[in-house]
Amino acid sequence: MDPLGAPSHFVDTERLPGWTDLPQADSQSLPERCQADVPSPFPYRKDINAKIILWKGDVALLNCTAIVNTSNESLTDKNPLSESILLHAGPDLRAELQKLKGCRTGEAKLTKGFNLAARFIIHTVGPKYKSRYRTAAESSLYSCYRNILQIAKEQAMSSVGFCVINTVKRGYPLVDATHIALRTVRRFLEIHGETLEKVVFAMSEFEEATYQKLLPLYFPRSFEEERRSLPFLPADIGNAEGEPVVPERQIRISEKPGISEDNSDEEGLEADLAFIGSHAFARMEGDVDKQRRLVLQGQLSEAALKKQHQRNYSRWLCQARAEDLSDIASLKALYQTGVDNCGRTVMAVVGRNIPVTLIDMEKALLYFIHVMDHIVVKEYVIVYFHTLTNVYNHLDSDFLKKLYDIVDVKYKRNLKALYFVHPTFRSKVSTWFFTTFTISGLKDKIHQIESLQQLFTAIPPEQIDFPPFVLEYDARENGPYYSYPSSPDL
Repeated sequence: MDPLGAPSHFVDTERLPGWTDLPQADSQSLPERCQADVPSPFPYRKDINAKIILWKGDVALLNCTAIVNTSNESLTDKNPLSESILLHAGPDLRAELQKLKGCRTGEAKLTKGFNLAARFIIHTVGPKYKSRYRTAAESSLYSCYRNILQIAKEQAMSSVGFCVINTVKRGYPLVDATHIALRTVRRFLEIHGETLEKVVFAMSEFEEATYQKLLPLYFPRSFEEERRSLPFLPADIGNAEGEPVVPERQIRISEKPGISEDNSDEEGLEADLAFIGSHAFARMEGDVDKQRRLVLQGQLSEAALKKQHQRNYSRWLCQARAEDLSDIASLKALYQTGVDNCGRTVMAVVGRNIPVTLIDMEKALLYFIHVMDHIVVKEYVIVYFHTLTNVYNHLDSDFLKKLYDIVDVKYKRNLKALYFVHPTFRSKVSTWFFTTFTISGLKDKIHQIESLQQLFTAIPPEQIDFPPFVLEYDARENGPYYSYPSSPDL
């Protein structure tokens, strides 16, 4: 109701039925290939499903923190969705769009909602689809959804209303586009689920049937629905963030067979297929026992060792994608923040948030792999806050050695610095021993940081989300001298 008592035409998302409230399809007999106990890459997650709403209606009417507008590069498209948003938002939106000076395909830009119930509008431009440029179109459409979700995270939005980004005018096949939309949202909620309370998929009657058919594949509402849906997942389910995997980047014919290509990043496709068969015959390998004996005898080639290590990492990655790691994610001990002075991604680790004696450390290892796999394909740095930790927060050397041995070579190659913030004398000694006698490759990358001011010479303060207790400790020990940004959720 509006202040005068007239019924409002806007729709309150809190009153819409959730995805879990909709009836599930009738049980069907499982195909033979699904009878085996094969884990789904999109397992049943009650907490994630509770955030999803499927709604048939006009996205412009949703009372969300933000709604999504799909337009063209000049933000002047006259598709029905954009026209409805412009109509309900009022003339101020048109003037605001002119100031943006367009938007490139795959990008997302933010404006106020003006007269809408939604506080913000996130504008994006979907790709024009041509079958011979399918790979580029998939990557662009993924970027649309990913950039929208990133804006929602950065602006601390609680709810987002998605329209169907692929318009008829742009010619993107609805089923293919829906797969990308759903898996991108699913992967985002797995990693950053605490930042969004509701995601609404708003669609027309024509689009509704496709979403109802494909949603169970990525958001199964029971273990039975998870098992039923597994055979119908497409071959390409994307990487850890849902980004399409380009086969040409994964499978190469070497010009010199037998010579290892050190710069190749074997990820994605192999990881996704790792669970299909793990014995020697299924993986087209030689005798595994014989290989192990050769390793012990020092007779296995370096190239074969690397291949074996990559297969092992792929199995860990596949398990990380299938596990429910929400309990580890809730600790908020590992998260992505901004970039350093060189433009490299900054990952933050909060030591105080790791109750080593109370959690399953193997699940913690899986969570690290799950979060980091897509980060480490490029150069990155880690900021470890040792602030106010105690003996119950300290990772032992055996765990760290196991982690270092498991992770892929790209983790080690692309890690450019590890900033150890607020170290103690004991931690300095332990770090020296560990990097001298256990993992020598890390020694030159570790920097002991006594104060945040020292850290700011490498990373601008606005690029780091600080736990409040870190700021308080540093101000107490080193004196206040800067208004730091902080994350209220940590």
